Amino acid sequence: MHGGIHHIEIYTGNLNQSREFYSNILGKLGYTLYQEWEEGFSLKLGSTYIVFVQAEEKYLINGYHRKNIGLNHLAFSVSDTESVDELRQYLIDSDIPLLYDGEYPYAGGGSHYAVYFEDPDRIKLEIAAEYNE
Repeated sequence: MHGGIHHIEIYTGNLNQSREFYSNILGKLGYTLYQEWEEGFSLKLGSTYIVFVQAEEKYLINGYHRKNIGLNHLAFSVSDTESVDELRQYLIDSDIPLLYDGEYPYAGGGSHYAVYFEDPDRIKLEIAAEYNE
């Protein structure tokens, strides 16, 4: 038995914006299109996939805030600090809002080398260099 993540499902405020955003960002991390249908799509890396579904109109008014109960952020790993730097430059060039950039690359503390940013619905994302003790 193992406890790896099979998939994560995220409801989005604007499916087209999320598709463009996540296809670009996660594509740089090796994710590829796995499934797509009228109300959603998924991206896959190895045996794990992330599903994005258009939220129903009646739920859009609630919006998202990472400090409410529920998901705070998603973190992805890359193999080295150069990859984090390259992704940060892509984010800057693409006008994607960075978080804690004044403390880059150690906003997570100590030797935790990472960039933090937000998706179109303001879900916080992190891309960190793998940490080897």
